Amino acid sequence: MSAPTFTPERAFHAGEQALQARAGVRARMAEVGKVVMRDHMPDQHRIFFAQLPFIVLGSVDAEGQPWASVLAAPPGFVASPDDHTLTVQALPLTDDPLHANLRPGRPLGLLGIEPHTRRRNRMNGVVTTVGSQGFAVQVQQSFGNCPKYIQAREPVY
Repeated sequence: MSAPTFTPERAFHAGEQALQARAGVRARMAEVGKVVMRDHMPDQHRIFFAQLPFIVLGSVDAEGQPWASVLAAPPGFVASPDDHTLTVQALPLTDDPLHANLRPGRPLGLLGIEPHTRRRNRMNGVVTTVGSQGFAVQVQQSFGNCPKYIQAREPVY
């Protein structure tokens, strides 16, 4: 299963478009999508992901079932060597569904959250490589998310 190619004109998938049409906001959201969704990561997103101690990942298994996973490591385990690539120097445990779903050519969604500022950014892409220490993702969509429902939190160690 591979992800469809992103274009600014097709910022939302068919299900999102159907819901937007039902709510009467399809045309408006098509214009918004062209502005806020990119086919690359702006520098502020690249820097943001690199400073995080964890990321949330969404993957899909062979039957089409979605799964959510978390990878955590010291800040810097996520990097962006260029604006179309995100690398992650961490791998899921073998019993995490992400372990089986993490294959070149497969779609992957990443969410970076900074709880103390409520900032969050999304990146959707396709896995390009998987190695013994981590993996790389080719960016297809990059956008910020509204912090409206995020409660500010400070980590306690």
